[in-house]
Amino acid sequence: MGAATVHYGADMPSTLTESTDPYCLRDGEGAALLAGHPWRRFVVLGDSVAEGLCEPVDGYSTLQWADRIATELRAVRPELAYLNLGRRGLRAHEVRAEQLGPAVDFRPDLALVVCGGNDAFRPAYDAEAVDAELTEMVTTLQTAGADVITVGMFDVSNSPAVPERVRPGLRERMRRLSAHTARLAERLGTLHVALTDHPLTADASIYSSDGRHGSGRSDAIATAETLRRLGATLRN
Repeated sequence: MGAATVHYGADMPSTLTESTDPYCLRDGEGAALLAGHPWRRFVVLGDSVAEGLCEPVDGYSTLQWADRIATELRAVRPELAYLNLGRRGLRAHEVRAEQLGPAVDFRPDLALVVCGGNDAFRPAYDAEAVDAELTEMVTTLQTAGADVITVGMFDVSNSPAVPERVRPGLRERMRRLSAHTARLAERLGTLHVALTDHPLTADASIYSSDGRHGSGRSDAIATAETLRRLGATLRN
Protein backbone atom coordinates (compact mmCIF):
# COMPACT_ATOMS: atom_id res chain seq x y z
CA MET A 1 0.00 0.00 0.00
CA GLY A 2 1.10 3.56 -0.54
CA ALA A 3 1.63 6.05 2.22
CA ALA A 4 -1.54 7.39 3.80
CA THR A 5 -2.60 9.64 6.61
CA VAL A 6 -4.04 8.21 9.81
CA HIS A 7 -5.71 10.88 11.93
CA TYR A 8 -5.03 10.67 15.64
CA GLY A 9 -6.93 13.90 16.25
CA ALA A 10 -7.87 17.07 14.46
CA ASP A 11 -4.32 18.43 14.54
CA MET A 12 -2.25 15.24 14.73
CA PRO A 13 -1.93 13.52 11.35
CA SER A 14 0.70 10.82 11.03
CA THR A 15 1.79 9.00 7.88
CA LEU A 16 1.27 5.34 8.67
CA THR A 17 0.04 2.38 6.68
CA GLU A 18 -0.87 -1.17 7.57
CA SER A 19 2.49 -2.38 6.25
CA THR A 20 4.41 0.00 8.52
CA ASP A 21 2.11 -0.12 11.55
CA PRO A 22 4.01 -1.87 14.37
CA TYR A 23 0.78 -3.33 15.77
CA CYS A 24 -0.28 -5.03 12.53
CA LEU A 25 0.80 -8.22 10.80
CA ARG A 26 4.14 -8.22 9.02
CA ASP A 27 4.46 -9.62 5.50
CA GLY A 28 4.13 -13.38 5.67
CA GLU A 29 3.33 -13.42 9.38
CA GLY A 30 -0.21 -14.70 8.95
CA ALA A 31 0.90 -17.65 6.85
CA ALA A 32 3.64 -18.49 9.34
CA LEU A 33 1.27 -18.30 12.31
CA LEU A 34 -1.37 -20.49 10.66
CA ALA A 35 0.91 -22.95 8.88
CA GLY A 36 -0.68 -26.40 8.91
CA HIS A 37 -3.82 -25.24 10.72
CA PRO A 38 -6.57 -27.88 10.93
CA TRP A 39 -9.70 -25.73 10.53
CA ARG A 40 -12.02 -26.33 7.59
CA ARG A 41 -15.29 -24.64 8.58
CA PHE A 42 -15.29 -21.19 10.21
CA VAL A 43 -18.46 -19.54 11.53
CA VAL A 44 -18.91 -16.10 13.09
CA LEU A 45 -21.70 -15.13 15.49
CA GLY A 46 -22.37 -11.69 16.90
CA ASP A 47 -23.41 -8.11 16.46
CA SER A 48 -22.13 -5.26 14.30
CA VAL A 49 -18.52 -5.98 15.29
CA ALA A 50 -18.92 -9.45 13.81
CA GLU A 51 -20.84 -8.17 10.80
CA GLY A 52 -18.15 -5.59 10.12
CA LEU A 53 -19.01 -1.90 10.49
CA CYS A 54 -15.51 -0.50 10.74
CA GLU A 55 -14.81 2.94 9.28
CA PRO A 56 -12.27 2.91 6.39
CA VAL A 57 -8.80 4.37 6.98
CA ASP A 58 -6.44 5.30 4.16
CA GLY A 59 -3.51 2.91 3.94
CA TYR A 60 -5.38 0.02 5.58
CA SER A 61 -7.33 -2.84 4.04
CA THR A 62 -11.08 -2.32 3.69
CA LEU A 63 -11.71 -5.95 4.67
CA GLN A 64 -13.37 -6.16 8.07
CA TRP A 65 -12.09 -8.25 10.95
CA ALA A 66 -13.94 -11.56 10.49
CA ASP A 67 -13.41 -11.53 6.71
CA ARG A 68 -9.71 -10.90 7.30
CA ILE A 69 -9.47 -13.94 9.57
CA ALA A 70 -11.25 -16.09 6.98
CA THR A 71 -8.93 -14.79 4.24
CA GLU A 72 -5.84 -15.68 6.28
CA LEU A 73 -7.22 -19.13 7.09
CA ARG A 74 -8.02 -19.72 3.42
CA ALA A 75 -4.53 -18.65 2.36
CA VAL A 76 -3.30 -21.79 4.12
CA ARG A 77 -6.33 -23.99 3.45
CA PRO A 78 -8.16 -22.74 0.31
CA GLU A 79 -11.10 -25.11 0.75
CA LEU A 80 -12.11 -23.47 4.06
CA ALA A 81 -15.88 -22.84 4.27
CA TYR A 82 -16.87 -19.56 5.92
CA LEU A 83 -20.21 -18.28 7.25
CA ASN A 84 -20.69 -14.90 8.94
CA LEU A 85 -24.01 -14.61 10.77
CA GLY A 86 -23.19 -11.29 12.48
CA ARG A 87 -25.90 -8.63 12.41
CA ARG A 88 -25.83 -5.11 13.76
CA GLY A 89 -27.86 -3.99 16.76
CA LEU A 90 -28.26 -7.39 18.42
CA ARG A 91 -27.91 -7.97 22.12
CA ALA A 92 -26.42 -11.20 23.46
CA HIS A 93 -29.74 -13.00 23.93
CA GLU A 94 -30.74 -12.13 20.36
CA VAL A 95 -27.46 -13.43 18.96
CA ARG A 96 -28.00 -16.71 20.80
CA ALA A 97 -31.66 -17.00 19.75
CA GLU A 98 -31.13 -16.12 16.08
CA GLN A 99 -27.65 -17.39 15.24
CA LEU A 100 -26.71 -20.36 17.42
CA GLY A 101 -28.93 -22.84 15.56
CA PRO A 102 -27.70 -21.89 12.07
CA ALA A 103 -24.13 -21.85 13.38
CA VAL A 104 -24.36 -25.42 14.67
CA ASP A 105 -26.08 -26.53 11.46
CA PHE A 106 -23.02 -25.24 9.56
CA ARG A 107 -20.92 -27.89 11.38
CA PRO A 108 -18.02 -25.57 12.26
CA ASP A 109 -14.68 -26.61 13.65
CA LEU A 110 -13.79 -22.97 14.44
CA ALA A 111 -16.20 -20.31 15.69
CA LEU A 112 -15.82 -16.65 16.63
CA VAL A 113 -18.38 -15.32 19.12
CA VAL A 114 -18.40 -11.57 19.71
CA CYS A 115 -21.35 -9.88 21.41
CA GLY A 116 -22.38 -8.12 24.60
CA GLY A 117 -21.29 -4.66 23.51
CA ASN A 118 -24.85 -3.57 22.79
CA ASP A 119 -25.82 -4.80 26.26
CA ALA A 120 -22.96 -2.88 27.86
CA PHE A 121 -23.96 0.32 26.08
CA ARG A 122 -27.13 0.30 28.21
CA PRO A 123 -27.05 1.57 31.81
CA ALA A 124 -29.15 -1.47 32.77
CA TYR A 125 -26.44 -3.88 31.55
CA ASP A 126 -26.80 -7.25 33.32
CA ALA A 127 -23.36 -8.91 33.28
CA GLU A 128 -24.59 -12.24 34.62
CA ALA A 129 -27.33 -12.48 32.00
CA VAL A 130 -24.81 -11.82 29.21
CA ASP A 131 -22.47 -14.41 30.76
CA ALA A 132 -25.28 -16.97 30.63
CA GLU A 133 -25.94 -16.29 26.95
CA LEU A 134 -22.23 -16.47 26.07
CA THR A 135 -21.83 -19.66 28.08
CA GLU A 136 -24.67 -21.35 26.21
CA MET A 137 -23.25 -20.32 22.84
CA VAL A 138 -19.70 -21.37 23.66
CA THR A 139 -20.57 -24.73 25.22
CA THR A 140 -23.03 -25.61 22.45
CA LEU A 141 -20.44 -24.84 19.78
CA GLN A 142 -17.76 -26.78 21.64
CA THR A 143 -20.07 -29.77 21.99
CA ALA A 144 -20.64 -29.56 18.24
CA GLY A 145 -16.87 -29.90 17.73
CA ALA A 146 -15.70 -26.31 17.32
CA ASP A 147 -12.81 -24.44 18.83
CA VAL A 148 -14.31 -21.15 20.00
CA ILE A 149 -12.71 -17.69 19.91
CA THR A 150 -13.96 -15.13 22.44
CA VAL A 151 -12.96 -11.48 22.65
CA GLY A 152 -12.42 -8.72 25.18
CA MET A 153 -13.18 -5.74 22.96
CA PHE A 154 -11.38 -2.41 22.72
CA ASP A 155 -12.71 0.05 25.33
CA VAL A 156 -14.85 2.25 23.10
CA SER A 157 -15.41 4.72 25.94
CA ASN A 158 -12.07 6.16 24.81
CA SER A 159 -13.53 7.20 21.47
CA PRO A 160 -13.48 10.99 20.99
CA ALA A 161 -17.05 10.68 19.66
CA VAL A 162 -18.36 9.45 23.02
CA PRO A 163 -19.81 12.37 25.02
CA GLU A 164 -17.79 13.15 28.13
CA ARG A 165 -20.84 12.87 30.40
CA VAL A 166 -21.47 9.21 29.50
CA ARG A 167 -17.84 8.14 29.31
CA PRO A 168 -17.28 7.02 32.96
CA GLY A 169 -20.36 4.80 33.05
CA LEU A 170 -19.66 3.32 29.65
CA ARG A 171 -16.03 2.65 30.59
CA GLU A 172 -17.08 0.79 33.74
CA ARG A 173 -19.58 -1.38 31.84
CA MET A 174 -17.27 -2.14 28.91
CA ARG A 175 -14.51 -3.17 31.29
CA ARG A 176 -16.91 -5.29 33.32
CA LEU A 177 -17.97 -7.05 30.11
CA SER A 178 -14.33 -7.63 29.22
CA ALA A 179 -13.44 -8.98 32.66
CA HIS A 180 -16.47 -11.27 32.75
CA THR A 181 -15.70 -12.60 29.27
CA ALA A 182 -12.07 -13.27 30.20
CA ARG A 183 -13.15 -15.26 33.25
CA LEU A 184 -15.70 -17.16 31.17
CA ALA A 185 -13.01 -17.91 28.58
CA GLU A 186 -10.67 -19.30 31.22
CA ARG A 187 -13.42 -21.43 32.71
CA LEU A 188 -14.65 -22.81 29.38
CA GLY A 189 -11.30 -23.08 27.61
CA THR A 190 -11.86 -20.75 24.68
CA LEU A 191 -9.21 -19.09 22.53
CA HIS A 192 -9.47 -15.65 24.09
CA VAL A 193 -8.30 -12.46 22.37
CA ALA A 194 -7.72 -9.66 24.90
CA LEU A 195 -7.99 -6.21 23.31
CA THR A 196 -9.37 -4.07 26.13
CA ASP A 197 -5.96 -3.11 27.52
CA HIS A 198 -4.14 -3.08 24.19
CA PRO A 199 -1.51 -0.27 24.07
CA LEU A 200 -3.72 1.64 21.59
CA THR A 201 -7.02 1.25 23.41
CA ALA A 202 -7.08 5.00 24.21
CA ASP A 203 -5.81 6.05 20.75
CA ALA A 204 -8.37 7.98 18.69
CA SER A 205 -7.15 6.39 15.45
CA ILE A 206 -8.76 3.03 16.22
CA TYR A 207 -12.31 4.35 16.63
CA SER A 208 -14.92 5.39 14.10
CA SER A 209 -16.70 8.72 14.08
CA ASP A 210 -19.97 7.18 15.33
CA GLY A 211 -18.63 6.50 18.83
CA ARG A 212 -19.68 2.84 18.73
CA HIS A 213 -17.39 1.04 16.32
CA GLY A 214 -13.78 0.73 15.28
CA SER A 215 -11.76 1.96 12.34
CA GLY A 216 -9.92 0.05 9.64
CA ARG A 217 -6.86 0.30 11.86
CA SER A 218 -8.62 -1.37 14.79
CA ASP A 219 -9.74 -4.25 12.56
CA ALA A 220 -6.17 -4.69 11.30
CA ILE A 221 -4.89 -4.78 14.87
CA ALA A 222 -7.65 -7.15 16.00
CA THR A 223 -6.78 -9.46 13.10
CA ALA A 224 -3.12 -9.51 14.12
CA GLU A 225 -3.99 -10.29 17.74
CA THR A 226 -6.48 -13.00 16.72
CA LEU A 227 -4.03 -14.74 14.39
CA ARG A 228 -1.30 -14.56 17.02
CA ARG A 229 -3.66 -16.23 19.49
CA LEU A 230 -4.50 -18.96 16.98
CA GLY A 231 -0.81 -19.38 16.22
CA ALA A 232 0.02 -19.79 19.90
CA THR A 233 -2.63 -22.50 20.14
CA LEU A 234 -1.18 -24.33 17.15
CA ARG A 235 2.34 -24.18 18.56
CA ASN A 236 1.13 -25.66 21.84
